[in-house]
Amino acid sequence: MCGICCIVTLCSQHAIHDFFNEDILCHLRRRGPDSSQQLIKTVPDLPYQCLFSGHVLHLRGLVTPQPLQNANSNIFLWNGEIFNGVHVGDLENDTEVMFHHLALCSSEEDMLSLFSSVRGPWSFIYYQASRHSLWFGRDYFGRRSLLWQCNNEVNSAFCLTSVSAYSESDHQWQEVPASGIFKIDLKACTATKSWSLTLFPWKYSCTEKAVEEIFINVLDQVSKDLPNHMRVVMNESKLCLRAPVIPLNKTISEASGQCPGTNISNITHMVSVETLQAFLAEEHKKKLVCQFIDVLNEAVKRRVLYLYRAEDRETREVPSMSSRKAHIAVLFSGGIDSMVIAALADKHVPLEEPIDLLNVAFMLKEQAKQKGTSKNHTSREVQFDLLCSQESCQDLDAKTPACFSCFDVPDRITSRAGLKELEAINPSRIWNFVEINVTPEELKKMRQQRINHLIYPLNTVLDDSIGCAIWFASRGEGFISNQGEPKPYRSPAKVVLTGIGADEQLAGYSRHRVCFRKYGFKGLNEELEMELDRISSRNLGRDDRIIGDHGKEARFPFLDEDVVSFLNSLPILEKADLTLPRGIGEKLLLRLAAKEFGLTASAVLPKRAVQFGSRIAKLESNSEKASDTCSRLKSFSVDEL
Repeated sequence: MCGICCIVTLCSQHAIHDFFNEDILCHLRRRGPDSSQQLIKTVPDLPYQCLFSGHVLHLRGLVTPQPLQNANSNIFLWNGEIFNGVHVGDLENDTEVMFHHLALCSSEEDMLSLFSSVRGPWSFIYYQASRHSLWFGRDYFGRRSLLWQCNNEVNSAFCLTSVSAYSESDHQWQEVPASGIFKIDLKACTATKSWSLTLFPWKYSCTEKAVEEIFINVLDQVSKDLPNHMRVVMNESKLCLRAPVIPLNKTISEASGQCPGTNISNITHMVSVETLQAFLAEEHKKKLVCQFIDVLNEAVKRRVLYLYRAEDRETREVPSMSSRKAHIAVLFSGGIDSMVIAALADKHVPLEEPIDLLNVAFMLKEQAKQKGTSKNHTSREVQFDLLCSQESCQDLDAKTPACFSCFDVPDRITSRAGLKELEAINPSRIWNFVEINVTPEELKKMRQQRINHLIYPLNTVLDDSIGCAIWFASRGEGFISNQGEPKPYRSPAKVVLTGIGADEQLAGYSRHRVCFRKYGFKGLNEELEMELDRISSRNLGRDDRIIGDHGKEARFPFLDEDVVSFLNSLPILEKADLTLPRGIGEKLLLRLAAKEFGLTASAVLPKRAVQFGSRIAKLESNSEKASDTCSRLKSFSVDEL
């Protein structure tokens, strides 16, 4: 993973460095701590200039500093992972592999064919010297962040970056739409002194829609939020990228997900593991579940093994179990999504390697109030600088250190239960259960120092709650149990697995039940189709910026192209049945998969959003709506913090 940035000016009246914000440079370096370089490109007889800035997090092959430049003066910045579609050898770096393939492209069709073949998350910036062209874009789901900015002042710059800095100016940053690949003809823009972007959109290979209709729809979506001085046009040849997944199957069968040969009236109202077992007794259902497990298992396997493990290559001596460090972490709530990911990761991560389970909790509001008024602190509380007063921690069970009780939020409780399930599945594995405890004071401090810049340009109450929870969780700084005593720990894992995509595809959100009650299966299908269409702008860019800030890479097994295509191929009732109660009907296919490979109680836990499970939502105003603009994300002076 990398932090990438490009700044382009059409005239040379200002030094290009004048347009490069030092705060943005700092944020980029945090994303790519292993290598940082800049390169300025000028050409004879044309006044445009380009600044390229690359910051590398080393994950595969040899460390490859960016930007890359070849003998033909082409320049490449890559923030991505190739998991399939384009061959990358075990010792190769995928940035170099992509740059090599790009250099062989002799036409626009070749470029589109290459990017259509890549399976995995990516954003990129590519300068094609011979044609004075700047290409850039994000993958089909938008799993890697890329922002753009262009103000309308004379001698303005066009800027692209993985992460920006919070701004209240008129020159707002926006997320580059994950609608396709863009190209700027810098020679033409220099002549007109204006910015014109050519779009090559995604298109299902089997779609019946006319290309013209696709172009109109995509242009409307891309252009609606652009400033007036930026123009987006379709490419004249009407070329498209091939979407890496198949369209959603909207078939609605008459039969519900009932189990033949069972008393369905008894089953459907029971939220129990036995209910799942009854579904698995049906041959067709079990076959489907096994197919799903196979495809999801491969997605997780790619994401935990495509990673440079230094000690494996630098020494022949095998470290002891206790000295091995974790390379893989899971954002862990104990819910069905994170439990399945952890259980599948266990099948492929080397047994001697720990897996970090990152669980975040925000101090319960009542204890936070008491903490503010209490002056009695134990020596342990002073040492940890995170823990609440003794008065607020009297009702905790004896096995847990008293000073942690004020962090016993719902996700902490389900996570402990989930840990026991995982230990039962593989007692030989070291499972580092990392309890990440956040006080209101630290939340306020880090939101203003770091998190608001990463959430930006998003700005809602929901973005704030989820963004803060993910930032603290992925930082991985907390405590693990050492013979029953809490031991400070910071996860060294560079790869963080997250379960996003499961709810969107398997009807896991409460809004899906509301939609189903109002509009039936037809309405639910349309809602699920919309979920993936907007996941790039609602979730993935933000989450990539948040997790990347710690020099870690987010990987999303449920958004693997093969997983999405498999789920898209199924009619809705094979994936979820919202006529069944919570804890069974939503994400039914995933629950059955969990039961099939050995999970128990976690397989029937109902969905609980991270902002509620971690209790961050309880720290703020109860009158706020999730869609409201969040005033806490605005920048304040140091004196106000």
